[in-house]
Amino acid sequence: MQKYKSLIIAGGILLVIGMYFVSKYNTMVTLKNETGVAWAQVENQLQRRFDLVPQLVESVRQVLKQEGNENVYLELAKAREAYAGARTVDDQMAASASLNGGLSRLLAITESYPELRASENIKDLQSQIEGTENRLAVERGRYNESVGRYNGYIIVFPNKLISSLFGFTTLNTFDSAAGSEDRPDVKGMFENN
Repeated sequence: MQKYKSLIIAGGILLVIGMYFVSKYNTMVTLKNETGVAWAQVENQLQRRFDLVPQLVESVRQVLKQEGNENVYLELAKAREAYAGARTVDDQMAASASLNGGLSRLLAITESYPELRASENIKDLQSQIEGTENRLAVERGRYNESVGRYNGYIIVFPNKLISSLFGFTTLNTFDSAAGSEDRPDVKGMFENN
């Protein structure tokens, strides 16, 4: 009788420990899935931005009829190409960061030329891009919060032991590119004007 009682207690303890592990594992999966959903919303806004940029570039080209300095156009084209070929979240973040620089310079150009500021098409595209940038900022914030919850959960003890056991690793947040707080220098970008 004592033997069965010991087995029942041992079985109960193993069941409680197993349920604890399952609960922690399920929470980690749920939090990681939330980061995936949050990233999908970031991707939606990035895609919208990448779709709008060529329209803005072409409109600026048409108004300025500029064929000389193509640096900003090439930079934007390379960034779009890099985004299209990105396979991981980190690659997509890098492509987005490279687009930020070119897009900032392009928007600075539009502010520097009165004929661009007067174009309704360019005004509309700028407004759409600004709206997209605002939505992107909100979605990036939500993604970063989601990553913070997930990372915070998997790195605390004893969750760290369980996350290591099941291969959960920390994720990177979507940070601003270095130098993005500086206004772009557009001097000499269009010498022919």
